[in-house]
Amino acid sequence: MAVARFKDLCVDVACPSAMTSFWGQALGLTSPADNPEVLVGDRPEKTIWINKVTEPRTVKQRVHLDLLTSSIEELERLGAKVRSPITDEQHWAVMEDPEGGEFCGFVRDKVPAYKLMELVVDSADPEAQARWWAGVLGVEVANNSGKPWYWLENVPGLPFPYWVFVPVPEPKTVKNRIHWDVTADDLQPVLDAGATLLRRKDDEIGWQVCADPEGNEFCVFLPPAAEED
Repeated sequence: MAVARFKDLCVDVACPSAMTSFWGQALGLTSPADNPEVLVGDRPEKTIWINKVTEPRTVKQRVHLDLLTSSIEELERLGAKVRSPITDEQHWAVMEDPEGGEFCGFVRDKVPAYKLMELVVDSADPEAQARWWAGVLGVEVANNSGKPWYWLENVPGLPFPYWVFVPVPEPKTVKNRIHWDVTADDLQPVLDAGATLLRRKDDEIGWQVCADPEGNEFCVFLPPAAEED
């Protein structure tokens, strides 16, 4: 049984105006005139909050986005840079956004208006991570036999097809610059599942900040009745 539901994504940046423009065009989202630091689509779950932070990007991002594009040159025109090009062995380009954050571009002949294909999370134990989040979200884990990556699909509310967990040798050392938010009827089942509470709702924030078993930050939004308990 699910104890939480996907809500939206958040991206930490140094310059919100430039990054809102880049990600809006790259993903096919728009920014409302009354809130220029958020990107929205035709569903609330497609929302991406662009959050200004003071700390600089210092290490490879453990969470990144994979998106669809008609050409890598199109992404370069928006301000991205190619770190590793498409080859016969690698069917995607590893890119950098204007602030150096990693993402991957997959070229397709037909590209939908909303171009986010998957959310990718670096993991010390991708199977355990995938199974933990599958339990929280109430879905099954998918895997190609003999391959070291695992993914979730058909996740309620998820506005893109896949949520992927891939193996990496390096441990998590800093706060993720991309994180996701979830909604829940009650915080306790999320904690009972194995999440760590990092910060409770207070006068500055209206949500609970948690971490999954490998330390990836995520925010839990509760209904007003649950907040009062």
